[in-house]
Amino acid sequence: MTASRAALARDSLQLKITSQQVRLGGQEYRVISPAKPLKNGALYKTRSSYDMFVDRADGRRIGALWLLAARSPRSLVYLPTRTAAMELGIDFDREEKPLDLVLAHQAVQFRPSLWKKLRARIKAGNAPREVRTASVPERDLPAETREINYVAPSDPAHRNLLQQHVFAETLFLTGSTTAFREAAPHIFTVTKEGPPAAATQLYISGGCNYHVCRSIYLRPDLRAHNAEQFHVEFCPPWSR
Repeated sequence: MTASRAALARDSLQLKITSQQVRLGGQEYRVISPAKPLKNGALYKTRSSYDMFVDRADGRRIGALWLLAARSPRSLVYLPTRTAAMELGIDFDREEKPLDLVLAHQAVQFRPSLWKKLRARIKAGNAPREVRTASVPERDLPAETREINYVAPSDPAHRNLLQQHVFAETLFLTGSTTAFREAAPHIFTVTKEGPPAAATQLYISGGCNYHVCRSIYLRPDLRAHNAEQFHVEFCPPWSR
């Protein structure tokens, strides 16, 4: 390894991904996914928010994928989180359901209504896929983000809120490079602050004995009655 490549590796977040090129409706799409299943990264929708549980390892992988989405204006980043949500053993009622997650840079201009067909093609047994290591420079992760006045739509920072759509059991979050980069630190903060407390305190999901979480605010769509928060909570590993 050359000196420059060694320096890049030290200052980068690296993760194994699969990359697939899929043609649909005359357009070709690149779909990026984690190479290994997310065993401890679950997402589900409640009445008022989208709730994601992460442990340290998968939380860092998910955070890196958000930064990768910021750097991939021609790709869809697909996180199959529904399986992990079921492994978590949540007792879903009619108001709560597990969801997959797709992070789409606004430059892709992908219509969520096409997702069901596209997902079937990338999951086909004979679908070609490339496994490789992706590197995201750590400098892409902002040290901190400016507080947004969420009740004032005139705040210029509102343009950096992620747009939400739910289709085919999948939450689509669409936005600019800045939007994904400003959201990613919240995920990394949960993975950093969660483990030390988990080692010494009783874990109660949503309880006061131990709770580490952050909220990523989304652009609301009042006509669709969508949630306005993407809530990320640290959860010790629940599957082996």
